[in-house]
Amino acid sequence: MRQIVKIASFLSVALWITACGQNGDSKQGRGPGIAEVGVITIKTQSQDIQIELPGRSKAFLEAEVRPQASGIITERTFVEGSDVNKGQSLYQIDSATYKAAVISAEAELASANAGLVSAKAKAARFKELIKTNAISQQDFDEADALYKEALANVVVAKAAINTAKINLVYTEVKAPISGRISKSSVTAGALVTANQSQILAKIQQLDPINVDIAQSSAQLLRLKAKLRQGKLQAADNADVQLILEDGTTYAHTGVLRFAEVSVDENTGSVTLRAEFPNPDGLLLPGMYVRAVLNAGTDPQAILVPQKAITRNTKGQAVAMLVNSENKVESRVVITAEVIDHQWRITDGLAVGDVLIVEGLQKIRPGASVKSVAVTADDSASTPASQSANQK
Repeated sequence: MRQIVKIASFLSVALWITACGQNGDSKQGRGPGIAEVGVITIKTQSQDIQIELPGRSKAFLEAEVRPQASGIITERTFVEGSDVNKGQSLYQIDSATYKAAVISAEAELASANAGLVSAKAKAARFKELIKTNAISQQDFDEADALYKEALANVVVAKAAINTAKINLVYTEVKAPISGRISKSSVTAGALVTANQSQILAKIQQLDPINVDIAQSSAQLLRLKAKLRQGKLQAADNADVQLILEDGTTYAHTGVLRFAEVSVDENTGSVTLRAEFPNPDGLLLPGMYVRAVLNAGTDPQAILVPQKAITRNTKGQAVAMLVNSENKVESRVVITAEVIDHQWRITDGLAVGDVLIVEGLQKIRPGASVKSVAVTADDSASTPASQSANQK
């Protein structure tokens, strides 16, 4: 029995040693695998550079309605919040006293004309008498002066009539411009005075509409420096796009009209003004918007997919490249803005560099890899999370 047990023990040990040897041989036979990565070759292209700036909409035309005659308002002839036309009647001020003033001025003119007839006849008689020395020179001079004074009185009376008629016209308050009128600050029965500080209503023209855009002076200086250094070329068009407060893009394209020539001391910014069509009245004065406009063209822009750029512990942007030895190389780059899901690289990459865009989770610097070329479009359209999920 003991001999059988010994033989069984011996066989078990032999089998265990054999298994260990095979396992060890299997492990020794396995070599480290070479990861396969998707790469693109860096190249340059001409790219329009756009900047996004804050702005507020402002009425294209704006007029404050104030009375130019004093009196009691007898009627308001418009609907608050409606569109009014230039010259449309808005308020009617009691005109009784102004009509009386016109009648009085006309009477003054009639009196002046009557005095003119008498003075003219007297001056004519004295002119004949002075030739025969029938009157003194002083009498003639006085008669001539009275005639000229009568002429002046007629002119003054006519001017008084014009003034009275103008004041009478002012009793009807009319719209100075076409546009949308605000609520009225007064009602019928209110007493108003000529050129008072309180406005009666406000009219704003909303189509087209202006947008005032604020650009910091520091950003403006950087853009001018890039243009001067040749890193950017001046944009050929002045088109402006708008992003509304809810994140939607405004359907109509605007045009940049002018840039202010001075910097606001309080905000340190320069005001740019763009003009937009507003046929539907969607844009209202005072709305906050974001304007997207062309800052210039980068003639040698380098664009890489967003997912190809990672961050190190210092927060620096890092790109993984394949060098001439087919090994992974880590390189710090400088990124600018994002354009169509691609970073614009301003420093760190050169034409001909081989950038890893797929399989980043399987590599480390110094590791050997197998490069598989992919198109930049396919790489840019593939979400970064998709590569991460492949791990």
